[in-house]
Amino acid sequence: MNEAVRSGATARESAGQALVAAILRGALRLTLRRTFRVGVPWDLQRSRMLKVTRLTSPRGTRFEPGASGGVPGEWAAARDAAQPELTFLYLHGGGYCLGSPVTHRALTGHLAASCNARVFAADYRLAPEYPFPAAVDDAVAAYRGLLAEGVRAQDIVIAGDSAGGGLSVAAAVRLRELGESLPRALVLFSPWVDLSLAQLPAPPPGEVMISLPWITACARAYVGRGDPHHPLASPVNADLRGLPPTLVQVGTDEILLGDSRRVHQRLQAAGVATLLEEYPRRWHVFQVNAGLLADADRALASVAAFTRRASATAGR
Repeated sequence: MNEAVRSGATARESAGQALVAAILRGALRLTLRRTFRVGVPWDLQRSRMLKVTRLTSPRGTRFEPGASGGVPGEWAAARDAAQPELTFLYLHGGGYCLGSPVTHRALTGHLAASCNARVFAADYRLAPEYPFPAAVDDAVAAYRGLLAEGVRAQDIVIAGDSAGGGLSVAAAVRLRELGESLPRALVLFSPWVDLSLAQLPAPPPGEVMISLPWITACARAYVGRGDPHHPLASPVNADLRGLPPTLVQVGTDEILLGDSRRVHQRLQAAGVATLLEEYPRRWHVFQVNAGLLADADRALASVAAFTRRASATAGR
């Protein structure tokens, strides 16, 4: 399982899928790229993100408010699913400053259906009101809450996108430090794992969502006066030994491609079973377009297959 899949997509895409991809790319550039802008107040960015994403909830999924370990959030489950086999703790993206369970329903709903799982999306505290390590503390508390409810660690997957992907790694590291049983697997969509931005390249031409000034502002808001190299803020710097099997998925047309490659390499060096899937010509967290984009459907099918395989090593 220690390998990199250079292409998670098919070599050729149909004309119909090429058109779908072009439409989605244009929509993202017109909406989220204009939302994630330096100088726009965080509250306004949050409300704009909610307006853009609230219409993307997948059909056939039920969403219910809930809490775990004192952390508020939302449960997602497929309406017609069999008895769920897994419980996902989902940590949303948004640069640690934006986002909520509602903005990420397209991901949590499709994950629930694809993986026959129930998904708890944690509404962790956001910066700059609650800087590091508030998000890590909330993620750890939510996971411990699942354990306290009787969910077995080997039946839990921690997953997240972008900042939530980095937070997933940080939470796993902190749980290991605390002596907790670790989850079956980690699933990281375009994880942001280095808030120092030391090796962040210029955005590739195909980047349609994130700008360097915006991600820099998010890093400053989250770290505050702290150290951006801290291993729980930038888990690429952490001791990753003993973490559970990890799947990393990323598109090649995004600024965080390097972060995904680096954390995969660091996991490999630490002896962790890790798989990197790169999807050519795909944008940041393209999995949110499941149901429309074939690559997104394939990516979530890969998540389901990976978490099933990871069950063989769970509970060690």
